[in-house]
Amino acid sequence: MNRALLVPLAFVIGCGGAKPYGQTTTSGVAAAPAGPYPGTPIAADSYGSGGYGQVEVVSEAPSERPGLGTVWGESVYAPVTTTPFVRASSSAWATVGMLYNDADGVTAHAQYLGASLAPIEVLAGDGSIGISVVDTSGALLPGVTGDGRAFIVGTDGERYRLVIRNGVNARFEIVASVDGLDVIDGQPADPARRGYILDPYGVLVIDGFRQSDDAVAAFRFGAVDDSYAAKTSGDRNVGVIGVAIFAEEGATWTPAELYRRDTADPFPARTYATPP
Repeated sequence: MNRALLVPLAFVIGCGGAKPYGQTTTSGVAAAPAGPYPGTPIAADSYGSGGYGQVEVVSEAPSERPGLGTVWGESVYAPVTTTPFVRASSSAWATVGMLYNDADGVTAHAQYLGASLAPIEVLAGDGSIGISVVDTSGALLPGVTGDGRAFIVGTDGERYRLVIRNGVNARFEIVASVDGLDVIDGQPADPARRGYILDPYGVLVIDGFRQSDDAVAAFRFGAVDDSYAAKTSGDRNVGVIGVAIFAEEGATWTPAELYRRDTADPFPARTYATPP
């Protein structure tokens, strides 16, 4: 029997001196010997050929990526139990990706899109499911949407939660990831893994990476190099939150299904029978 996790939460909650040839300079580029005239060092690529020129100094690449990642935070009490859930399909009913960054990064993106920052909730599928990122008080974090994407503003050191809100009378299974890692087992995320249950008209709050049946490690924004992903599988996917939503086997009373019922035609146009 397939099992899924059920979260019983209902709230949204410089010095001088000569250097010998071949010695590495502070910029990481080997120093060339002095030319025959003061102030005219021989270019590294023409040394020995009689050419003269200026040595090009190349700066080292930054050792740390800019922006934010999600670090492994403090332990938070968040018990779960298990309950049966059979997916209606192996394919997700809807998927959502939300990018996050510091204020400078998101503001620059907002200006590029010609939009303004505001608290946002992203609607999934036909609008039945709402997904947001909130602070410890439950307030929506600001962001911007454009080109079918959402960008959320985070603050270094700030704790956050994922909130998924169900607007219909049906259960859904929620498989969530942060920085490309599954929030339940911390492994590279895959929608085929089992997730949390979202009850009819319920609210699911995901506080962090699950440590046990009783606790999670809180989500906190931090430097990319300090992120949980960077310290485990790598920082390639840092800065994105993903949600895959699966409908339960059987009737799913979503707005789209209700619309089909509401607009059912008792007398569709008659045609002649055709071979199967």
